[in-house]
Amino acid sequence: MAATVLVATGSPANAAGTGTGYLHTSGNKIVDSTGATVRLTGINWFGMETDNKTFHGLWASNPWRSQLDLMANLGYNTIRVPFSDDALKPGAQATSVNTASNPDLIGLSPLQILDKVVDYAGQKGMRIILDRHRPTSAGQTALWYTSTVPESTWLADWKSLAQHYAGNTTVIGADLHNEPHADGTNPNATGSCWGCGDQARDWRLAAERAGNAILSVQPNWLIFVEGVSCPSGGLSNVWDNDTSNDEDCGWWGGNLTKAGQFPVRLNVANRLVYSPHEYATSVYHQPWFDDPTYPANMPAIWDKYFGYIYKQNIAPIMVGEFGTTLASNTDKIWLQELMKYLGTGVNGMSFTYWSWNPNSGDTGGILKDDWATVDQAKQSIISPYLIPPVGGNPQSPSASPSVSPSVSPSASPSASPSASPSASPSASPSASPSGNGGKSCTATYKVVNQYSGGFQGEVTVKAGGSAISGWTVKWAFPNGQSISQLWNGTLSASGSNVTVTNMSYNGALGAGASTAFGFNASWSGTNGVPSQVTCTAS
Repeated sequence: MAATVLVATGSPANAAGTGTGYLHTSGNKIVDSTGATVRLTGINWFGMETDNKTFHGLWASNPWRSQLDLMANLGYNTIRVPFSDDALKPGAQATSVNTASNPDLIGLSPLQILDKVVDYAGQKGMRIILDRHRPTSAGQTALWYTSTVPESTWLADWKSLAQHYAGNTTVIGADLHNEPHADGTNPNATGSCWGCGDQARDWRLAAERAGNAILSVQPNWLIFVEGVSCPSGGLSNVWDNDTSNDEDCGWWGGNLTKAGQFPVRLNVANRLVYSPHEYATSVYHQPWFDDPTYPANMPAIWDKYFGYIYKQNIAPIMVGEFGTTLASNTDKIWLQELMKYLGTGVNGMSFTYWSWNPNSGDTGGILKDDWATVDQAKQSIISPYLIPPVGGNPQSPSASPSVSPSVSPSASPSASPSASPSASPSASPSASPSGNGGKSCTATYKVVNQYSGGFQGEVTVKAGGSAISGWTVKWAFPNGQSISQLWNGTLSASGSNVTVTNMSYNGALGAGASTAFGFNASWSGTNGVPSQVTCTAS
């Protein structure tokens, strides 16, 4: 990776949801090249940091492009991509890729697969944040370097990635190192500190070195800096039973209490974004969950750890990870309250939810184990806060056959699962405009993924020559198909007749602008295309 520098170009992001051109900061806002405020409302798709060295779920029956289509249709406008330095080594090999559902990935290196994801995400108006998650695929580390992966490797790999994606505005920045945290006990702390001044442990100083190294070759990137867990870098009395040297500790990567006093200083102005992590009881039962005032106590805790940075207009906040299994009511309340805290609309704090993957042991994912079905309990809480990418052109891969769905194991498989391809899904547009007082819209129906007994559909709604405030799409299934799940719209079905109306966030469309909703449905015998799909504007 460090020896060979390539330049990867892709479709520039030009969507209203994620702005135009490269992004920078202004106070606590992220803004685009025109100065318009942008809010990143994204998702983590992990795997490139593991032994597989590429995205998890490529072993599944749902092709990778279909998964990106679904992300965008659900409203996620940004993908945070964890990786390890192992995936960037010369000769690194991606494993557990289902070659039946993803034939276009056969023989590609981890970086080449990432290039394809970046390119397609850019076509859809999405943005990519690269997250150096681990020095090696073996696991998390308290410091940003190890005996086998020195700081020089960390810096060189970041500079190479920055040069590799130079000019590609889909890739907007670097999350420098995932979850620096405490190790050892005070006063003999050995973990990442913030503001302690020790060059070998002070994460704030290391973030400055890495951020400035990246900006020296790619001055347009945002630099995302996580917190630590304990500012001293030492563990609390949970471990040593000595209360005399304890401090305020939080989640790994989540404690930015010292950032106001000891800010990260970059050589290029308006590039710094602080990126804390925040989790629920399914990850660890923090004491604040037992407070008798819960959840009323949580805003003050969030203010203390990271929110003050946003509220004092110091810098933008992007919560890089937060997630839950929703196994308890405490967790459901936590997620609801955190989303409220982050705020609504374009002026809220940015975030990337953990995770897309169903195989995250602590949290599960937005997807269920088939890598195609959405966990609606989670999505329904997050959905009102999402700002979908707009302006991209979703494409269904004509070369990728659909395959019968199979449930992927919760642990990463060591070999590619076998799958039998079925007939390619029919890309079947059917559009019909309808007017109302000079307002009009069209609806285009297509099948993006089909397998035995089921399929995934997508309908693109496009406004006519004038702006509209809402839309209603109707059709009749010709062969008894039945929708089991629909996103980015409100479904009403009676027999074969289907009516879908807009959500609160995607009804207003400018002249010629478009949005899309998707659905999962069942079929048997024949999966015919509706003969007429009507769109009525308001």
